[in-house]
Amino acid sequence: MHQQPAARRAPCVLRCGGGMSAARRNGVLRFGARRRHLFCGLPVALALGGCAPTMQDERAQFLGPPAMERSIARSGLRVADQTSWPREEWWRAFRSPELDGVVDKALRDNQSLRKAVDALHGADAMVQVAGARLLPEVQATFGMRQSRNPLHGVVASYNPAQGGLQKTMAFINPLALTYELDFWQKNRALLDAAIGESAAQEAELEQARLLLTASVARAYLRGYAAARQLEVARALTRVRRDLISLAETRYGAGLDSLDGVQVARADFETAVRREAAVQALLTLQKDAIARLMGEGPDAAHDLYAGRKAPSPAAPPLPRSLPIELLIHRPDLAAALRRAEAAAARVHVAKTLFLPSIDLAITGGFEGSVTSTKISKLAGYLFTPSAIGYAVMPTLRLPVFQGGRLSGILEAQRAEYDQAVDSYNETLLQAAQQVADAGANLRRAAAEYEAQSRFLRAARAQYDLAQTRLRDGLKDRREIVVERAELLESGFAQRALEGDRLVAAVDLYQALGAGYAGGPPPDAPKPAPESDPLTPAVEAIQSLGGG
Repeated sequence: MHQQPAARRAPCVLRCGGGMSAARRNGVLRFGARRRHLFCGLPVALALGGCAPTMQDERAQFLGPPAMERSIARSGLRVADQTSWPREEWWRAFRSPELDGVVDKALRDNQSLRKAVDALHGADAMVQVAGARLLPEVQATFGMRQSRNPLHGVVASYNPAQGGLQKTMAFINPLALTYELDFWQKNRALLDAAIGESAAQEAELEQARLLLTASVARAYLRGYAAARQLEVARALTRVRRDLISLAETRYGAGLDSLDGVQVARADFETAVRREAAVQALLTLQKDAIARLMGEGPDAAHDLYAGRKAPSPAAPPLPRSLPIELLIHRPDLAAALRRAEAAAARVHVAKTLFLPSIDLAITGGFEGSVTSTKISKLAGYLFTPSAIGYAVMPTLRLPVFQGGRLSGILEAQRAEYDQAVDSYNETLLQAAQQVADAGANLRRAAAEYEAQSRFLRAARAQYDLAQTRLRDGLKDRREIVVERAELLESGFAQRALEGDRLVAAVDLYQALGAGYAGGPPPDAPKPAPESDPLTPAVEAIQSLGGG
């Protein structure tokens, strides 16, 4: 059984003692009530020191592994004897060299996948930016100034001797260092948030690969089934044309009515429409494959020329379901990484309530002369007497921010709650997809096997009809009708064969399709309210700070 999330009140910037109105409890947001809710804390903060902060039990909670044992048992699929998940190149289990080549081409040239790679590069760059905050910033500066004091300006009004003077000054600071002392691990949390976003982006890249390979495999296998259906549809059209000729011959000989001719012609037109529909479906699947490969429509024109049939390859269900879904589902891993990044940003928001110390150190040469000749300046600038330095530690203590810091903290907490709820939703969706894929695969396999048995019986009946034709017990028209019914059964079997192959792809995708880069199921989940800074921040808020 999975854990139930704790009940949560709607987050707010400042919580006031009066509680929620009935309209708010019913989920109705009225502008007047919302305006009073947002601004009621301001005079209270000024007079009484503010309202109570959001508590830990109001935060979103992570769900545990959902129960799905009964669904797995109902699927009727084989469960592996040991923990067994699909391998990385899962599509090779279909043993189709043509499918392998199409997938490999798509992984190299698909434009959407390239965009995901670009997004990962950007996330990695932001990790580098955030990591730089942990190190001192050192700069070298150089500056010059040429100035003239006005003859009757402000300077001259205090010291007439300075009026009209021209000055040249310059400074060279080879060392200008600034550094924030990270007492509360704010910069470290910013780095953790960037690392979490990068890890989430990496998992989303794997999710993009999974969706791409699954889409290519589905399109290829549907196209394969359509190509085989097209062969049957063309043969069926030829048979229906023969039936028109036989019906017309029988009508001309007076052996049948005109109704038989009209029925044969209607059946023929139905066969023609079906052939056109299958041809269009095959073309659409080829076009989709070409686009997924990053090519124009002509790139997939010659697919299925070899007609080598893919082998049905459904993976067994891992015995470790649903415990290890987090490891093997990239979308679930990405959701958890997003929650970790959001938890780090909650920590950053808490550090804003606390004092911070910045250190600045500068040192270099400075010189100034009452002249416009730069040559005179050099004699003063590059001497030991021109050396100067400054060490400037700065303490910043936020005393009162009018609720701004509390608002930032609540916004980050809300972002964290959304990330946790998104993880829980993805987890339940993953379990549902596995159960649905298993049930659909069982249905598709059962229908295919039933149709195969029916087709074998129809083929045996057709063989008997041919024997009777040779013995003179049946005429040719009856044999052609038997042939048409056999082809109809074969046409349906080709469609069910495609459904079975696609259902296997769905199960591979639901199981993560070879991904194994997620965190282990026993890895600790983020808990930002257990942060040691929380009591201090709550105390500051209770005194009206933030």
